[in-house]
Amino acid sequence: MLARAGHEVTLIGRQAHVEAVRKQGLRLQTATEDIHVPMNASTEVSAVQGADVVLFCVKSTDTESAAAQIKPFLAPGTLVLTLQNGVDNDERASAVLGPDRPVAPVVVYVATAMAGPGHVRHFGRGELVIAPTPASDRVAQQFAKAGIPTQVSHNVRGALWSKLIINCAYNALSALTQMPYGWLVEQGGVNPLIDDIIDECLAVARADGIDLPEKLRDTVHGLPQTMPGQLSSTAQDLARHKPTEIDHLNGYVVQRGKAHGVPTPVNNTLLVLVQLAQTPRSATPSR
Repeated sequence: MLARAGHEVTLIGRQAHVEAVRKQGLRLQTATEDIHVPMNASTEVSAVQGADVVLFCVKSTDTESAAAQIKPFLAPGTLVLTLQNGVDNDERASAVLGPDRPVAPVVVYVATAMAGPGHVRHFGRGELVIAPTPASDRVAQQFAKAGIPTQVSHNVRGALWSKLIINCAYNALSALTQMPYGWLVEQGGVNPLIDDIIDECLAVARADGIDLPEKLRDTVHGLPQTMPGQLSSTAQDLARHKPTEIDHLNGYVVQRGKAHGVPTPVNNTLLVLVQLAQTPRSATPSR
């Protein structure tokens, strides 16, 4: 969308995606259009050189390694926006990049999936919440002009936690069943289970001093109405036999719960089940 609005955009990714984008542009398929958007694409991290803004979109498990790879090519003052799941990626990236390269967390509310090389399927929503920096207002205005609703918030940590709780409620369940959100909440016992997950997350968030919206529970339960056909990112990772971000979702709640002495048995159960599901079968001992 930024490229369509006239911004110079370069994508950095894996070979198959890069080749597809170079040949025909990035394919963006939504409920209302199916288009190819021409833009630059590279497999080399050095392509980040000269960027004013970097949209840092790697999995939470790759935050430190990806930050270390791009660091030599970032000019001082380059704004790095972490568009990732989890709540501490900005702090982890900043620890690697150093004080000369500002890092701001971004909360991403969008349902998408990669349908093939260079092919993005969009299922719903698309708004961003950015932490304040000297450049955040300018960036938010540019995003908004490109059709991306963007808000600058002084409580982005609370927004990150709100999304974390949504992810904790749905990601593991969608992954373990390989079913979308709409189907999940139609099954008996699922909504009370989601309430148990929320209760644990809220208790940990309170212990961590996080300022959360009053009607967060309603927001969590309302998600399937806006994204009924969405498979969670964790489900997509499991289906592709890729490592998941579960350690940075339910696992993070378990970790912070232990630090505060807050029990999190439901989140821990989901954590262990997804970890088992992603364990390579070759690791299973023979009998």
